[in-house]
This record gives sequence, structure tokens and C-alpha cells, in this order.
Amino acid sequence: MGSKNGKPVLREEDITALSKSSGLEGAQVQEAFDAFVAEHPNGRMKPKDFRTMMSQALPKKDASKMEKHVFRVYDTNNDGYIDFVEFMVIFYIMSDGAPEDVLGKIFRVFDVNSDGTITKKELNRLIKDMYGLLKTEDPNIAAKDLIAKSAFAEMDKDEDGKVSTDEFITACLSQEEFSKMLAIKVIDIFVEDDD
Repeated sequence: MGSKNGKPVLREEDITALSKSSGLEGAQVQEAFDAFVAEHPNGRMKPKDFRTMMSQALPKKDASKMEKHVFRVYDTNNDGYIDFVEFMVIFYIMSDGAPEDVLGKIFRVFDVNSDGTITKKELNRLIKDMYGLLKTEDPNIAAKDLIAKSAFAEMDKDEDGKVSTDEFITACLSQEEFSKMLAIKVIDIFVEDDD
């Protein structure tokens, strides 16, 4: 994404890349960009705008504690904003991507400090923030600390005290009970139920 006279513009290479990854025509990508810029004139979505979007997209879900975690998924360059290209790439990966790609993005929700690994402390914090969403759907769910301990043990195969992206993806894809449950809960935030 570029800028011309202080206004955000979509470069030809962005249109080409987004068309390829999303399956949209170039004109549709440009249309989506124009709509994004109409909402966010400087071409970047602030955390406050994201919070509003989340509450509109998930009116029935208490996702307020999850906003900052989900924001990290979109803010791939960690500049504190979501630009159009970041937004579109994640949107299409989450809706149409291969399981490995989706889980790679979900990993960013769990990686609180964005250092490329998940520690026990990060997992505990995320589960604490997610617990409201989990408890609503299953009142008999295990205690927070049990979920965190079990999920971490499933994921940290080399027992080095950190979970890498590969370990996370492997645990989720191999149907490890707690890892899968947490990943599905995060995916549910992105995918609206039809009820």
C-alpha cells in the first residue's frame, strides 16, 4: 500500500497479490479498498475502530477481552494499526486458507508478545481472557489452570518451555484435545454462527 498526496492508494502489485490470494478480480479488490478508505480515510484501522467492528460482527459474544489478541492477528507488522493489505490477507486466509495457514495466523493470537513462541504465562493469560467464551458454551468445562497445563503439555513436544508455530500447528492438526478446543474457540471469533 502506498500514499499519494497524503492519501492512501493501492499499488498495482498489491492489487495483483490480493487478487491472487483472494480469488477476487482486480476491480473487486479496488472496490473493497475504496470501502475500507471510506471508513478509515488515512488507510489504517485504529484499535478503537477494530473494537467497534468486533462488537458489530459479534454482538452475541463477549469478545471484549479477546479484541487485543485478535487485533494482533491482523496487525502483522506490529505497528499498532491494521492497513488494508493486512486486513484483506488475514480475511481471506481465515475464510479460505489451508488449515496450516489459518493455524499459523491463529498462533499470533496466542503469542501475546509477538516473539514467535508461546510461553506458559502467555497461554495462561489468553485462557483467562477466553474463559468467558468457553464457559458460556460448556458450563462443565475444566478449570482454567487445567486447560492451560494440558494444552501446553500437548503443544510443547520438545519440552523446552516454549511452543513454536510448528508445535502449535502440529498439536491442533493432530486433534490434541485441549489444543484443538482452544484453536476452534479462536476460529469461532472470526466465523459467525448462522443462528
